[in-house]
Amino acid sequence: MEVTCLLLLALIPFHCRGQGVYAPAQAQIVHAGQACVVKEDNISERVYTIREGDTLMLQCLVTGHPRPQVRWTKTAGSASDKFQETSVFNETLRIERIARTQGGRYYCKAENGVGVPAIKSIRVDVQYLDEPMLTVHQTVSDVRGNFYQEKTVFLRCTVNSNPPARFIWKRGSDTLSHSQDNGVDIYEPLYTQGETKVLKLKNLRPQDYASYTCQVSVRNVCGIPDKAITFRLTNTTAPPALKLSVNETLVVNPGENVTVQCLLTGGDPLPQLQWSHGPGPLPLGALAQGGTLSIPSVQARDSGYYNCTATNNVGNPAKKTVNLLVRSMKNATFQITPDVIKESENIQLGQDLKLSCHVDAVPQEKVTYQWFKNGKPARMSKRLLVTRNDPELPAVTSSLELIDLHFSDYGTYLCMASFPGAPVPDLSVEVNISSETVPPTISVPKGRAVVTVREGSPAELQCEVRGKPRPPVLWSRVDKEAALMPSGLPLEETPDGKLRLERVSRDMSGTYRCQTARYNGFNVRPREAQVQLNVQFPPEVEPSSQDVRQALGRPVLLRCSLLRGSPRIASAVWRFKGQLLPPPPIVPAAAEAPDHAELRLDAVTRDSSGSYECSVSNDVGSAVCLFQVSAKAYSPEFYFDTPNPTRSHKLSKNYSYVLQWTQREPDAVDPVLNYRLSVRQLNQHNAVVKAIPVRRVEKGQLLEYILTDLRVPHSYEVRLTPYTTFGAGDMASRIIHYTEPINSPNLSDNTCHFEDEKICGYTQDLTDNFDWTRQNALTQNPKRSPNTGPPTDISGTPEGYYMFIETSRPRELGDRARLVSPLYNASAKFYCVSFFYHMYGKHIGSLNLLVRSRNKGALDTHAWSLSGNKGNVWQQAHVPISPSGPFQIIFEGVRGSGYLGDIAIDDVTLKKGECPRKQMDPNKGILLCGLDSEDLHPGLLPANLCAHSENTNQTLPLWKPLCNGRDGQM
Repeated sequence: MEVTCLLLLALIPFHCRGQGVYAPAQAQIVHAGQACVVKEDNISERVYTIREGDTLMLQCLVTGHPRPQVRWTKTAGSASDKFQETSVFNETLRIERIARTQGGRYYCKAENGVGVPAIKSIRVDVQYLDEPMLTVHQTVSDVRGNFYQEKTVFLRCTVNSNPPARFIWKRGSDTLSHSQDNGVDIYEPLYTQGETKVLKLKNLRPQDYASYTCQVSVRNVCGIPDKAITFRLTNTTAPPALKLSVNETLVVNPGENVTVQCLLTGGDPLPQLQWSHGPGPLPLGALAQGGTLSIPSVQARDSGYYNCTATNNVGNPAKKTVNLLVRSMKNATFQITPDVIKESENIQLGQDLKLSCHVDAVPQEKVTYQWFKNGKPARMSKRLLVTRNDPELPAVTSSLELIDLHFSDYGTYLCMASFPGAPVPDLSVEVNISSETVPPTISVPKGRAVVTVREGSPAELQCEVRGKPRPPVLWSRVDKEAALMPSGLPLEETPDGKLRLERVSRDMSGTYRCQTARYNGFNVRPREAQVQLNVQFPPEVEPSSQDVRQALGRPVLLRCSLLRGSPRIASAVWRFKGQLLPPPPIVPAAAEAPDHAELRLDAVTRDSSGSYECSVSNDVGSAVCLFQVSAKAYSPEFYFDTPNPTRSHKLSKNYSYVLQWTQREPDAVDPVLNYRLSVRQLNQHNAVVKAIPVRRVEKGQLLEYILTDLRVPHSYEVRLTPYTTFGAGDMASRIIHYTEPINSPNLSDNTCHFEDEKICGYTQDLTDNFDWTRQNALTQNPKRSPNTGPPTDISGTPEGYYMFIETSRPRELGDRARLVSPLYNASAKFYCVSFFYHMYGKHIGSLNLLVRSRNKGALDTHAWSLSGNKGNVWQQAHVPISPSGPFQIIFEGVRGSGYLGDIAIDDVTLKKGECPRKQMDPNKGILLCGLDSEDLHPGLLPANLCAHSENTNQTLPLWKPLCNGRDGQM
């Protein structure tokens, strides 16, 4: 199949390839960030090493058709760890200022619905070196029956690092080792956190009193410098010691100002003091200065443990703790306990009765209780006893026991809790004991056993408590195991038995239990009841939106399914373009409990194409299934795996692009008749529009069109729309970027214009002093040095890019920048390297071209060199090379004596064959092999490039100083 189409000034054949090109996803992970090294370890696992704080950038390069979707996930370090919940859906994963905790295994998953997904992984190893910590410990032991004491000092150096650090111990400036000093021992202790090395000074000697340095190193991996810490050991070195100005337990009244002093009693070097509070931070307004802690107007919430810690890295830190108790009382409760021995739940004359009283207090043990009866202090007797700390009740609870209850014992009892002598208000609770004091009962009011409300509305669940006194009501969930109440608590207390819920949701539906509390009432088995809460919510349907395609004249069945809803649906109505449709016939089997609604179209036509809406309603609300029915074609699927789609044309600064695509589901609708192609340069408004006729398109068939006369280095938006008998289908668009071709040299030009960020596969040499920079007239630094460097690239357009070296600070004389080409396989004996150079400025250094041979290791040889100011103009050089095997070319820029020395290159071409010969002076018969005279550099001219006379075949006297006496044989 072949048709022709005019696009952008050229007649280009349009090709249709019959084979299917749908292919499963394939993936490869490459790095593009600040990696220190990417290597393969012993089990063929890719490891990406990066310094903490640098930028991690991983790219997942994918192939496959349709274009695969990429998802990044991570595990912490081993395959058994769970994936992180967060994912990145992008082909590039970028993490700024990476932290050590972000190391681990990263997975790239690419899938396109064809075959199985492609999964690749790489392990990211984050390198770091923390500041080391040095602590000193000493032991004193008796030797030889107490004749003398031996003192041993241990200097412990600990650091966290990756990779493991190397330790170097120094006394003064001298490095210590076992072999040089018998009085020291260096070892690694067991069971330590982090990496640790211990320097042991055995039987301390006078010369051991000195400055000791622990130097840690990761051997400059990722450029991480060594770190060190120094400690001065003297005969007065001692661990810290502390004492407090107050007792370890300090009880104060609310509102008082509290001051606690932590006093140093020893320690050399001088210890540092620090105050902390547990739990939580220091109170708002608290002031810690040195060893003094001040808390103004202390409140009950300020109670807790306050820790004073002294550290000087000698021995263990010294720590003193103050338990600050601010007097307070709250939550006064009571209990009525009938005769336990007789297992009674009622108050009966002749049986025992116990009244209990409790408050939550600080300090709890300092609370005192006093009982009153009918307003007078209760008198103790054989039948009236007061006990404290009943083992069956909370700690520090007061109980009044009435033995053999008499009628005269009826009355009102009051329990008063207080802090004697403290300005804390008393708390009291009152209990009435009479024949009317009865245990509680609980029930649900009539008509309130089931509560039905709409989602988002408030709800009130109610249980009625009878009895005297009436205890609080505790609410909990019944039908959901371990479910919490809407408040987030397992139990919720209500004083009046009413549970009020704001803005109920459907997950609050269920059974709730209400039960009586065993405090502020009878201490008996709880009474309970249950309330059912039903939350009504609108229906949920699927599909919420569906695109239905069908060829003209074919039938279509639309179905809207109910997923859930409370109550069940009451109606389902269909609309077409907003107009109500007659109800479809009801299927008898589904009439009672329908779970879907259907609409059948006998044939798709232009008139019946459009938006269909199925509205499913209940008493609460409605939900909609939306169907877009049409016979228009699906969008094309651009093919992104075209090999070398860009073709550049050096002379015209134009390029062509091979555009390929397939048609998505071509058999779903009528056949595609033609495509409408629109091409627009980015940032421009005008577009070129053409029609591309086609014959019948099969699924998986690769279609191709060549776009021509595209301007380097501009990008273009391409829009492609299929047309059928129905009309226009879905449009697909993509952006075409100019990319430099990266090929092995061949007989056709292989020119790199540096217009693409990939710079034709060239890379910066890692062994040089600085890098080449890619820029154009629009991206130049406006503050760049004047009188050096080119204003534009060789084309003279401001958009054109070139490579250059910036020689301003911090560059120095002799600094080198190397730009290395891809590796080429030598398939010819001779090649010619052509390029344009710009060397303008009074401080110009040198521009060298080197050839790196790869047949026997990496060997760099000079092929060409030029130095000095050559004017504010682009000039071209042709350099012949004859590599003996796989090779690379290297452009080396060398900084001159000052900052006015910027050098630039552009349009590098590598061709098979010899360079063009140029007659420099026909009258004298001088021939320079591929080089202009200004391209020569004394001392570096190869033997086969010396000037010759064609008449005498002798080196001319003019070039003798350059040829260095060589015989000049061509």
